[in-house]
Amino acid sequence: MVNLLQFDRSGLADFCAELGEKRFRATQLFRWIHQHGERNPAAMTDLAKSLRDRLAAKAAAVPLPVASEQVAADGTIKWLFDVGDGNAVETVFIPEPGRGTLCISSQAGCAVNCRFCATGHQGFNRNLATSEIVAQLWYAEFELRRRLALAPGERAVSNVVMMGMGEPLQNYAAVVPALRIMLDDHGYGLSRRRVTVSTSGVVPMIDRLREDCPVALAVSLHAPDDALRDELVPLNRKYPIDELFAACRRYLERAPRDFITIEYCMLDGVNDSPAQAEALLALLRGDDSPLRPGLSCKINLIPFNPFPDSGLRRSSPARIAAFAAVLQHGGIVTTVRRTRGDDIAAACGQLAGEVQDRTHVGDRRERSTAARAEHRIAAPASRRESAGGRGTERTLP
Repeated sequence: MVNLLQFDRSGLADFCAELGEKRFRATQLFRWIHQHGERNPAAMTDLAKSLRDRLAAKAAAVPLPVASEQVAADGTIKWLFDVGDGNAVETVFIPEPGRGTLCISSQAGCAVNCRFCATGHQGFNRNLATSEIVAQLWYAEFELRRRLALAPGERAVSNVVMMGMGEPLQNYAAVVPALRIMLDDHGYGLSRRRVTVSTSGVVPMIDRLREDCPVALAVSLHAPDDALRDELVPLNRKYPIDELFAACRRYLERAPRDFITIEYCMLDGVNDSPAQAEALLALLRGDDSPLRPGLSCKINLIPFNPFPDSGLRRSSPARIAAFAAVLQHGGIVTTVRRTRGDDIAAACGQLAGEVQDRTHVGDRRERSTAARAEHRIAAPASRRESAGGRGTERTLP
């Protein structure tokens, strides 16, 4: 059985052609699925009966099974979707006055292994298919329309952020068709400004997204220099900050917004000092080097959302406010993200609470930490004073 949620409109036209139908039938079919939430081809009354019969025998819009649902005190909803073989992904709906934001997952687990992210501690299981990515939006949109008794044409989801489980740009082949479905006026009709891909910095794929489907871009930075970012975001060892910012500047040439959102998780005693705020300001404005241009951006400071065994603490409100003030006084638009859904582990960085660690990443991390500690003890002092020639080494908690 073919899952019709797998196709963007062009792919659906190809599928209709394989059935011996005119390609324009794809637009009618696409509307039924993504504007009306219809799963059953037999109910698509403006299609020829012969087509409905062929579709019913071969295809359907197949949603993901809902394993659980939790509703936070602030109205945030977290769904756990079963994607088979013991894997599950989490999707979060955040209601706000005048808009509803859906945070979507792109992978079961994540291979990037950021130090402060619960999903990274789970490890990586597999990429999601386009149908599994779209199914999260499909379910949320039409389930919320039903619950809220919305009038025809009213949307429940106005914004989508690819900030759930996984690194979207490491599942590029599935993510781009999903983005096109979200943007299509015959589908969800979302603005490119209201669909955001968040990346930890996969530089080649940022360049590809710029060409293929430029939507709003958010970059998980979390450190003002390469030495610290190497430890917090291990992908930085492959694509350091200079390369990442160069890709962001290229992306802005076609982006729907004239800025990149920089995400910065506030970790007590790790990346939140006044000196680090000044270093971040210099980095973003290009003050720290005549060879490094600045970056047109807005900063989103994210209070760390604790999870077991992270070894990290959230920066205090006073510390966050002081950090923000340095950036604001330096001319950088800065916001502090309001924590939502943390009572159901639906806040930023917490997604993975109900998902089993099938990769034993915790055990591997303990062995790696022990090995690094032995290396530091054995290494000469002169070597311990540097971190790859890029700054002073920091040892995280």
